[in-house]
Amino acid sequence: MSIRTHPAARFLSRGLGTLLAQAACVATALAAPLELPPLADPATAEHHAGKVVWLEMVTPDLAASKRFYSGLFGWTFRDIHAGKTSYAVALLGSRPVGGLHQQAEPATDRRQPAWLAFIAVRDVDAARRTALEHGAKVAVEPRTYPRRGRQAVLADPEGALFGVVASSSGDPADVLVAPGDWIWSSLHAKDPDAEAGFYQALFGYEVFDLPSTDDQEHLIVSSEDYARASVNSLHRDSSRRRPHWLHYVRVVDAANVSARAVSLGGRVLVEPHLDRQGARVAVVADPTGAPFGLMEWTDTDGEKEPK
Repeated sequence: MSIRTHPAARFLSRGLGTLLAQAACVATALAAPLELPPLADPATAEHHAGKVVWLEMVTPDLAASKRFYSGLFGWTFRDIHAGKTSYAVALLGSRPVGGLHQQAEPATDRRQPAWLAFIAVRDVDAARRTALEHGAKVAVEPRTYPRRGRQAVLADPEGALFGVVASSSGDPADVLVAPGDWIWSSLHAKDPDAEAGFYQALFGYEVFDLPSTDDQEHLIVSSEDYARASVNSLHRDSSRRRPHWLHYVRVVDAANVSARAVSLGGRVLVEPHLDRQGARVAVVADPTGAPFGLMEWTDTDGEKEPK
């Protein structure tokens, strides 16, 4: 999930209490004895530290989530059951693009479903130590899964959740993904410089400033000459907004997909619009409330800078 370009995005999230509840939800789901699928099948010898290589979501209604994403992107699903835990691997064609955990929630629970990115590392335990030394917290301790490799979930110094994974089957190749696959990730932070510095220490990123006309910071973090993610200032018009990651799916027509999301029970959170550099983007939420972005991208956009 990397492109040779410099996109960015913006979005709002819920309060710190919700982030902590989300972390607890993720921890409970990942503690289950699941046989997680390999990240690369067939296995590769590729390793791309700092690349977002997998996304997971904990959902209170797995069946509803499957219907939504199948109708929106054409994803199919392979179910995995382990005791009381239900897990589905989402596939775009034959390619796995994410995992969905079933996790029932009490009616009074304020937990907010969200997509959680796993970023490639060579050594999860070393990444954990480095992250803690630079102000992070551990949400889910490192654990090894036979076919997946070793992974953990961390909260960065501002509280934004992300995972790290050392894949036992190698990492997916750096290629432009097909429509319906994840194409970009964007971190929204109170102090973009400090947050970019944290991820630079953890993943060895290069950090670049993006020109801005909105009086806010926009940075790109890259490795191996590929832009991996953006780090952006949180919008200042609400004290309830908290640091968070937002992940984008490649689409051909953001307006059309946004409308289809609504027809399938989702909501439009940010209407389709042209960003600063001319790319059309939108932000929607699935029926459980999990937000994600939509980004138009053509095969000729490799040299453009959509945001």
